[in-house]
Amino acid sequence: MAASSKTPSKGKKPKKKGSAAKVILGVIIAALLALICAMSIYLVVYLNGLKILNANIDKLDDALGASVIYDADKQEIAKVIKENRENVKFDQFPKQLVNAFVATEDRRFFEHAGVDFWSLGRAVVKDVIARSAVEGGSTITQQLAKNVFLNSDKTFFRKGTEMSIALAIDNQFTKEKILEKYLNRIYFGSQAYGVKAAAKRYFGVTELKDLKLWQIATLAGLPKAPSKYSPISDPEASKDRRAVVLKLMADQGLITEEERAQAAAVDYDPKTQTPVAQSDLFPSFRDYVIKEAYDLYGVTDEQISNGGYKIYTTLNSTAQKAMDKAYTNAKLFQPDGPEQPMQSSMVIIDNASGGIVAMTGGRDYKSGTWNRAYKPRQPGSSFKPLVVYAPAIEKKGYLPTSMLDDTKQEFGKYAPRNYDGQYLGQVDMTYAIKKSKNIPAVWTLSKIGINTGKDFAKQLGITFDENDNNLAMALGGMTKGESPLQMAQAYAAFANNGVYNQGHAILKIEKSDGTIIDYKAEPKKVMSEKTSWYMTQMMKEVVTSGGTGVRADFGRPLAGKTGSTQLDLKGLESHYRDIWFVGYTPQWTGAVWAGFDKTDSKHYIRKNYSDRANMVFSAVMAEAMKGIPVKDFERPSGGKQIEQEKPPVQEKKSVTDLRAGWQNSGVRLSWTAPEGTSAYQVFRKGPGETDFSQLTPSNSTEYMDQTVQPGGTYEYYVVPASGDAAGVQSNVASVNVPGTEPTPTPPNPDDNNGENGNGNNNGNGNGNGTNNGNNNGNNNGNGNGHSNGNGNGNGNPGKDKDKDKDKDKEKNPGNTGGGTGNGGSTGGTASPTPTPTPSEPAGSGTTGSRDGELQPNNG
Repeated sequence: MAASSKTPSKGKKPKKKGSAAKVILGVIIAALLALICAMSIYLVVYLNGLKILNANIDKLDDALGASVIYDADKQEIAKVIKENRENVKFDQFPKQLVNAFVATEDRRFFEHAGVDFWSLGRAVVKDVIARSAVEGGSTITQQLAKNVFLNSDKTFFRKGTEMSIALAIDNQFTKEKILEKYLNRIYFGSQAYGVKAAAKRYFGVTELKDLKLWQIATLAGLPKAPSKYSPISDPEASKDRRAVVLKLMADQGLITEEERAQAAAVDYDPKTQTPVAQSDLFPSFRDYVIKEAYDLYGVTDEQISNGGYKIYTTLNSTAQKAMDKAYTNAKLFQPDGPEQPMQSSMVIIDNASGGIVAMTGGRDYKSGTWNRAYKPRQPGSSFKPLVVYAPAIEKKGYLPTSMLDDTKQEFGKYAPRNYDGQYLGQVDMTYAIKKSKNIPAVWTLSKIGINTGKDFAKQLGITFDENDNNLAMALGGMTKGESPLQMAQAYAAFANNGVYNQGHAILKIEKSDGTIIDYKAEPKKVMSEKTSWYMTQMMKEVVTSGGTGVRADFGRPLAGKTGSTQLDLKGLESHYRDIWFVGYTPQWTGAVWAGFDKTDSKHYIRKNYSDRANMVFSAVMAEAMKGIPVKDFERPSGGKQIEQEKPPVQEKKSVTDLRAGWQNSGVRLSWTAPEGTSAYQVFRKGPGETDFSQLTPSNSTEYMDQTVQPGGTYEYYVVPASGDAAGVQSNVASVNVPGTEPTPTPPNPDDNNGENGNGNNNGNGNGNGTNNGNNNGNNNGNGNGHSNGNGNGNGNPGKDKDKDKDKDKEKNPGNTGGGTGNGGSTGGTASPTPTPTPSEPAGSGTTGSRDGELQPNNG
């Protein structure tokens, strides 16, 4: 029984062995079939690539032909062709140069047969996950094949053809020869083709063996996107890309960590570049077209330079010529600094389409250099309409006549100030925009919410850094800022009834094989017609008399906004870092930025040149729009004139006769009380201070300030308070504090010491000290309140024959008699202007009567 029970199991064993053998045999057969299929596919692919290669072998050294760029009238404006190219042999390439490119572009270059199937597999997986061809997985050999024979379309068919050519190239040439052709052919940006031309273009290095590691890494980072990573056009992006290359080299053991750190820390010096010949018109626009071709359509610089493309653009040649002409006019700019000139950039956009009409990247712009037209800078107050006022109207129901708070205040730890030092209590939105007041803008943003402002601005193409999340945004305080191109396309939506169009330069690209790539416009409604109409109505006031942008006016219907950013260098806070004007007619919008590439104590915008962006705008637009019919802004259906919805304005209390003078050990202020007012806010600005600060409030019409320092000039104003509402700021009164306490001098009966000096109540008249030196000499010394104050010392015998003393003060300074003359600028109540302008210096005298107090009517 035991033996028979084992029989079945013994009978099954041979069956199992037979089944296993069949499985193994099947696997072997399947593998052989797969191998045969793979070899067949490989052979077909290889033969196809070899056929293409042999038929076009000369293309490895020769380009297809120049690409041509056309303006909006289909007139040729530029050719893009390989003009700056130098070939070198492989043995002239430094080892580190080869290492850098292989580490960055194709780390398994010396191991694969032209196609890296491991990398390709990874790319295919990513493409499947993304459901599109997003990952390249290209080897250096494939890149050479693509640049020479193919277009940039990311399709699986094109990828297969590229692979077949790469396999053929790898079979026909050595690895060294492939690298030689690749490094001699690829485009490095700034019109440099091949690594040797690029070394000379960017670093002034003529022999590759002289390249340093940081320079090699910079060059190795360029092929990915030459326009984006050019050290000339964008040093910061280039340095970041260089760091990536160095990290790859270090990870692969090609350099040490110390070498990586040292090379990553070097800053590029643009003075080392070698300029190239300028052969095309409109280089700023040309460079932007090449950039946009890659950014929007994936057409590389290399393909444009040798692909024989035709690129049709939105450029208006008349407008571009007007812009270029204005930018050569030195009178429109501040005089050059010791090391760099004042720079500027401008963009004009067609409101209806978003097409770029004209562009300049800077004064004396050279192709491939820093194009400031799309580089961000702090926008200052030109940002207010985008992030504050338009969203307040669109999202929160504000009106141009809505009253906004304009009292001096702090928002948490943020303490903005009005640039003119004046605070009016309340102003309507239109006035706040016209005068570019800061407090109302910050206050409004605090009311509508930061996110409301940001979300609205994003719809207009504005970008924010993650740190841009505070009220300083109301005044253009941003981490990176915005570019003229971004500002122009954002403002164009106001002129286009609230419809936003992305700014673009290319209408269509026609490839050498006849394939057409068209621009597909995607207009977007971002605000109501009512909001855009109200914004236009308010910004029209900016360019009228009393507005901050009046010098931008060029005789057509115009709306716009000025902007400036304050200099943050000690002692220079009253000057500027950046200035802007962004304005629009019914047809076109223009944005102008001006400033210095590198702002420092020698290079900044002086206060008396702060209108230069306005002037550039006016000069360019006046010339550019000649021949274009004059058109007014059209009120949309349902839009109302601003004054039709104007709410009743609360009557504001005002002090008009503030007086200030030195008395004993302090400055005494006095004024007349407006009806119904019993409380006042007192503000003071002392020596070296750039803004007024609030003192202890007063409940009477007098105030004694005993905290002043000897020898300084102090300015004051008061604001009446009525309940919670602040009134209008008073006139500004100033006084010079003596260096030491004056010692009284007994009067001399024969020598009047000017104690009868008078000053009229507007500070602009004459204060007269009648002085008799002796019996045969007398003089009436006059001090003009605008400019001159006369101090009269003890006189010498003689008579003054000058009858017109106010007309000729230099010839008759009143020094015949003795005594203390009156002070022009403090001879009476100062005018409402906070400080004298540079062309109107304060008088040299300091007091108008014995104790220096300013009297309301007659000293």
